[in-house]
Amino acid sequence: MVPVVMPTYARADLAFERGEGAYLFATDGRRFLDFGSGVAVTSLGHCHPKLVEALRAQAGKLWHCSNLYRVPGQEKVAAKLVANTFADTAFFCNSGAEAMECAIKMARKYHHASGNPQRNRIICAEGAFHGRTLATVAAGGQKKHMEGFDPVMDGFDHVPYGNLNALRDAITPQTAAILVEPVQGEGGIIPGDPDYLRRLRATADEFGLLLIFDEVQTGMGRTGSLFAHQQAGVTPDIMGVAKGLGGGFPVGACLATEAAARGMTAGTHGSTFGGNPLAMAAAEAVLDVMLEPGFMAGVQAKAQQLRTRLDTLCGRFPAVIELVRGQGLMIGLKARVPNTELQARLMANGLLTVGAGDNVVRLLPPLIIGETEMDEAIQILSRTLSEVSP
Repeated sequence: MVPVVMPTYARADLAFERGEGAYLFATDGRRFLDFGSGVAVTSLGHCHPKLVEALRAQAGKLWHCSNLYRVPGQEKVAAKLVANTFADTAFFCNSGAEAMECAIKMARKYHHASGNPQRNRIICAEGAFHGRTLATVAAGGQKKHMEGFDPVMDGFDHVPYGNLNALRDAITPQTAAILVEPVQGEGGIIPGDPDYLRRLRATADEFGLLLIFDEVQTGMGRTGSLFAHQQAGVTPDIMGVAKGLGGGFPVGACLATEAAARGMTAGTHGSTFGGNPLAMAAAEAVLDVMLEPGFMAGVQAKAQQLRTRLDTLCGRFPAVIELVRGQGLMIGLKARVPNTELQARLMANGLLTVGAGDNVVRLLPPLIIGETEMDEAIQILSRTLSEVSP
């Protein structure tokens, strides 16, 4: 008999009833240190007081009114995003996949509005992940995500991540845009070289293409700056954002320059729930916390400290961990044992992590972690690596 909840997830037999800061508490009373953050979502930890208060206040006033009318919260959040990014305008939705759908549509519409409708193909990177819709699965290009969903949506060409020569060779008169993650997340926590990202910008300009960054996972402070591309000194034309934007409340956004969004006029795109008052209250609270003076510097300091300790610890277990890589508090442990086995052992010892491609275990702690939580994580990792070491 099929379960009442469709079995599309390989769920752990674990359920949580509450969270506080960097910790989750299971229904059986066990406490876990959360270094998964709901897959890089609860970036300010669980039940952050400012987020709780913002949602409580808004819940007593208005939940939904639809985008048939002005939504003042959207205007406030968009203004904050525009003031702190390359963008001139923002579209609000409910998820990262929706944000990337908007980005793909915008790139095609831009060239259509420019009198070049034949320019509708997007060059993407191998090993990418952009969402689970038909279009974003096709953009990701991973067979395991596309299998059984034929015909695969056309319009996407794939080249090795980081290989600029292969990308340039793939450009044709039909190419509309380049789409990459500044750090590949699901693909195995693979940072893009800053020079590679800058050369993508130069290549896009040379051939009249739009540059799209998928910062759904890398954005909102995860890598030590509000968005990862800012550290490389390069700006996209379009960017997808979600995950940490709502601190756990479902919200996404597609940001763009005025030029890139020129074709997105009334009726070209929409969302019933996107940018509702509750989502905007959560997003505004998250931004207010992250934009406080010193917040990002604090994230960078924590990231450097944690990375140094991880490098030292994992260096003691070369038979278990091949390497540590990542950026900011987006860290991958490339394992020599099955990453699923290592995750299960870590969970049994009280540390929650997330798997990724290339046999990687992701560490995505909340940005508000302190010394105590880092000490505990290192202790659990040390014990676990000792247990699985041959």
